[in-house]
Amino acid sequence: MKPKILITNDDGLYSLGLRASYEALKDLGEVYVVAPMIQRSGVGRSISIMTPIRMHRVRVNGMDVYAVDGTPTDAVIIGIYEVVGDVPDLVVSGINLGENLSTEAVTTSGTVCSALEGATQGSKAIAISLELPDHEKFEVFPKDFDFSLAKRVLRRIAEKVLRDGLPKGVDVLNVNVPSKAVDERIVVTRLARKMYRTRVEKRLDPRGREYYWIYGVEVENALEGTDIHALRRGFISVTPISVDLTANVDFQSIERWLNE
Repeated sequence: MKPKILITNDDGLYSLGLRASYEALKDLGEVYVVAPMIQRSGVGRSISIMTPIRMHRVRVNGMDVYAVDGTPTDAVIIGIYEVVGDVPDLVVSGINLGENLSTEAVTTSGTVCSALEGATQGSKAIAISLELPDHEKFEVFPKDFDFSLAKRVLRRIAEKVLRDGLPKGVDVLNVNVPSKAVDERIVVTRLARKMYRTRVEKRLDPRGREYYWIYGVEVENALEGTDIHALRRGFISVTPISVDLTANVDFQSIERWLNE
């Protein structure tokens, strides 16, 4: 039987990165595309448990897409249980417009978190992102970026995962492809601590009322061996992630500390 592959994203159904993923994987199995209707970057693993979710089947960029008016996590859950009808062999989230690096991405990125949802539901999962300048990451109608390397990388990793599964203890592969790669070698990395130096800017609206913009200044350098360090030097970064966020520490020592 052909493997079942669910493709999703957090950039919305019109994203050219979604089309690039479909083009890279469409002949590897039975492919389903289920994505949020609109741009939903930064919503993490948010799930719509207090509002109804609607879904429409549409034809976009040469693909049949199931458009979900919810979060990326909603799209994965609806995709698995209402579109595919079973846990797929592989969930692919991306290709995201903009890199997803560090511990911040694992908890805030809709791209990474939808892959984590796929893994939680029992599927092997890949999150893949393409490095872009910050001002181009969230455009509603972005220009047609060069996805050729990202497509080759995704195809290569997807074939490997479908054939051999994921390594023991790994639930998601978080893949980041540089905009200017030195070669096509893959470097396995750990998560850097932070991708952004957080900033808050206070402004006044036309009526004189205060409002705030939360933003961040990108970290250019990080410790050797991290995802940021590899990507900024032009290497393809793959970070193995587990859904088990339990700290790898001595539980007994913490119990003693708590009960002192």
